[in-house]
Amino acid sequence: MLTGPDVDLRNRSGRKAEHDLKGRRIMSFPADPKPPHTGEIRLETPRLEDGHAIWRLACEHEKSVDVNSPYFYLLWCRDFAKTSVVARSADGVCGYIIGFARPDDPETVFAWQSGVDATLRGRGLARRMIDHIAHSDPRFRYLEGTVTPDNTASENLLRSFARDHDAPLEQVPFLGAELFPDGHEPEALFRIGPYHA
Repeated sequence: MLTGPDVDLRNRSGRKAEHDLKGRRIMSFPADPKPPHTGEIRLETPRLEDGHAIWRLACEHEKSVDVNSPYFYLLWCRDFAKTSVVARSADGVCGYIIGFARPDDPETVFAWQSGVDATLRGRGLARRMIDHIAHSDPRFRYLEGTVTPDNTASENLLRSFARDHDAPLEQVPFLGAELFPDGHEPEALFRIGPYHA
């Protein structure tokens, strides 16, 4: 799909796609009442129908994650559900981590993207979810993720996982800004392991 600063895209929900001065898409939502996400929060394998909720959470985190298309999240919930997780309350999906087993390294799970509903941040939910995917397959002994320089929350999450599992953590430059076409910040690779259950 081609977009530009003068393109006004709306989906069926009334969301509007706008663009900043660099031509990057900025997604905005109409004001919706947010559920409180009270009661028990369960960690579950994503279902196909969770793709929309994951996409919406990603859009709410657009300052710290690259938002993919709704189609992407639907396919992810079908094809990579076993290495992903959703946090679900009685009010619906309130957190997610999407990940995959590295094709050339089946002992490594890569945590690609995560999000937690704003009403639940600071309660350790992201940490519960990262533990969940790290132990979703008994073959996994290494956890990887990439982090931009300003994403201290994700860096702290990975460091706490390494510390609590008494596992080595290696941080190396990985994807330089020059590799991205849109002014994206560089991504450092965090590799943790071997770790044990």
